[in-house]
Amino acid sequence: MSQMPQLHRLPACPTCEEPPESGDRYCDGCGADLSAAARTAQPVGAAGDVPAPPADGAARQERQPDQEPEDYPLAAPAPAPAPAGGPGADAPVADPRAAAALGAPAAPEAAPHASTSTSTGSTGTGTGADPRLPGGEGRPRCAACQEGTIDQDGYCEHCGHAQARARDHMERELEGVAAASDRGLRHHRNEDAFSVSAAALPDGSPAVVAVVCDGVSSATRPDDASAAAAHTAGESLLASLPRGAHPQQAMNEAIVAAAEAVNSLALETGAAGPHDEHQQRHQNAPACTIVSAVVTSDILTVGWIGDSRVYWVPDDRTAPAARLTEDDSWAAQMVAAGLMSEAEAYADERAHAITGWLGADAYELDPHTASFKPDRPGVVVVCTDGLWNYAESAEEMARAVPPDARSRPLNSAQVLVGHALGGGGHDNVTVAVVPFPAPPGRAGSA
Repeated sequence: MSQMPQLHRLPACPTCEEPPESGDRYCDGCGADLSAAARTAQPVGAAGDVPAPPADGAARQERQPDQEPEDYPLAAPAPAPAPAGGPGADAPVADPRAAAALGAPAAPEAAPHASTSTSTGSTGTGTGADPRLPGGEGRPRCAACQEGTIDQDGYCEHCGHAQARARDHMERELEGVAAASDRGLRHHRNEDAFSVSAAALPDGSPAVVAVVCDGVSSATRPDDASAAAAHTAGESLLASLPRGAHPQQAMNEAIVAAAEAVNSLALETGAAGPHDEHQQRHQNAPACTIVSAVVTSDILTVGWIGDSRVYWVPDDRTAPAARLTEDDSWAAQMVAAGLMSEAEAYADERAHAITGWLGADAYELDPHTASFKPDRPGVVVVCTDGLWNYAESAEEMARAVPPDARSRPLNSAQVLVGHALGGGGHDNVTVAVVPFPAPPGRAGSA
């Protein structure tokens, strides 16, 4: 490998006066070209002479303006812009994925949908565009190498590192409900989504809503399907509950509305319309599961299609916990038919093949709803299989839920996400924790 010509070392950057390190060709402070400055600032000896050529008589190798060396260092990255709040603004928070694993809260950021709030999945998502990089105008730099720019698929064009997406880790807390979602440790994106909100019933009492959706990975656009379903179902419940609709009826209508929202995605991608059912089922249309809960001062209502679940965990852990939903899955069918035990069915490789989902290629739309009247305080855990795979039975889930879950629902959601990540994080994991009964207070939505 050829070497760069050895230039005189400047005592300070001519632009910002930052002392350079040995061998630096660009200023670490402002990015100025030190090599150009060194060529113009000729070193002066005792008699003001230019240094003599090497003792062996070899000619000094000089780079002509139009001649690039074989190995030329990339420009140093530009300094990070100051926070919007000025010098006193908060510094970036630590990695919320690690925080979730430790049960520590992560800071929320802007939500990709009106019904959720997000936290970035890792520290450092680039420090802004670097116009000195080819095509770098207006494009962020890589969080890993700080040299390449990010392509439209979210990967660094220099080192190939995948960048954190807004949905890699999401969190939201309202009075009476909290939720967290994480990409997990094995998937390249988060295909789960959630919606949490609160409303006032006609008598002024509170109703808290949690919707959790899991995109079907084998379908097209599963992340869009889950987001559309969660948002639509949440909005539907917020519209119908204040009008006095019975929670079960409101839940059924919300699931139907969510299904229509997912079906519309199939039309956007060119799948067949409702008039051609046979063709629809072969389009591999966007699809997801849905599970939701509405908690009031005295009634707990759940609704679902697919294999996401709702668990009841009482504050008094000597009282039994319970699973409130039945999976639409191959394993559940085998158990219901008496052909296999639950342990045998869920150990089978076909266990998680779902038999019900939202999507244009679903065979039928059959929402399940149920209402319960718990006789004691506790929490409702609404989750995807990314969590319950690591706490399948009601007893296992109760052990994973912190004892103070009803008073600290966000911390509990974070702990449960951490439980799944600590167990292997093989799937996206999403969980909402809803205290029962719903706490009195000002109703709001997000």
